[in-house]
Amino acid sequence: MTAETPLYLRVADELRARIESGEMQPGARLPSVAELIQQYGGSNSVATKAYRLLADEGLVVSRHGAGHYVRGTETPELLVRRHHGRSEDSPFAQGAAEQGAVGTWRHESTTEQASATVAARLVIDPGVPVMHTSYTYLVDEVPVQLAESWEPLELTGSSLIALPEVGPYAGVGVAARMRVISIEVGHPVERVRSRMATRAEAQALGMTPAGPVLAIERTYYDLATGRAVETADIVMRGDRWMAVYGQAPTV
Repeated sequence: MTAETPLYLRVADELRARIESGEMQPGARLPSVAELIQQYGGSNSVATKAYRLLADEGLVVSRHGAGHYVRGTETPELLVRRHHGRSEDSPFAQGAAEQGAVGTWRHESTTEQASATVAARLVIDPGVPVMHTSYTYLVDEVPVQLAESWEPLELTGSSLIALPEVGPYAGVGVAARMRVISIEVGHPVERVRSRMATRAEAQALGMTPAGPVLAIERTYYDLATGRAVETADIVMRGDRWMAVYGQAPTV
C-alpha cells in the first residue's frame, strides 16, 4: 500500500491484518464507522466501503443497527442456548459470539390487537393494542431460529423502545430495553416442548425434509409488580440447538 492507495483500501488492509493475525477473534465486534472515521479520517463512505470489501471476502458480517463482526471460519454444528442475565447486547448475538459465530436477524414489527391467546399470556384484555415483531435469526447467515414477540403498547407505546428494532435501543435484549423504562425483569418463564416443524417453519429454517424443532413459549415479568411485559413463541431447529439451564457453583 502507498499514500496514493485509496483510504478505504488502507483501512480494509489494516482490519484484515488484525483479523488474520488472530488479534480480532471470530464473533468479535469491530470498530464502529464513527470510530474508524476518528482514527483514519475521511467520510462515512470510507468505512462503509472497507467493511463491504471485507464482507465480500467472507471476513466480516454486518448486523443491522449493531455494527460489524468478525465472521467465524465455521458455523458451529451444535449451538448452545443459555440465559445471559443482565447482558446489554442481544442474548442471541452474545451466545453466537461466544461460540465463534456471528448472530444476525431479520425482523418486522406491526401494531395489532391482542388475540385471546396472547392476551391471556400478557394478562390483558383481548383486542388491546400490542406490538408484534416477527424474527428470523441467523448464525453466520444460516437461519436457525424463528420468533414471534408481543409487547403491550400501553407499556411501551410512548417510549423510545416501542419499536423493538428501531431507534437507539435496537439490537439489545428484552431485559436491557425494559430498563430504559425503569422495569427490571428476571429470567423469563419458559415452557419448552419438542414437535415437528410446520411446513412454513421448515421452509423458513431451510429444513428439507421437515424435522423436529424446540418450541418455546417465553414470558418476561416485571420483578416489582409481577406484570407480564413481553411474551414470545420461539422455534429452534432441533438438530442445531442444545439448551443449557443453570450454572455450576464456583469454589
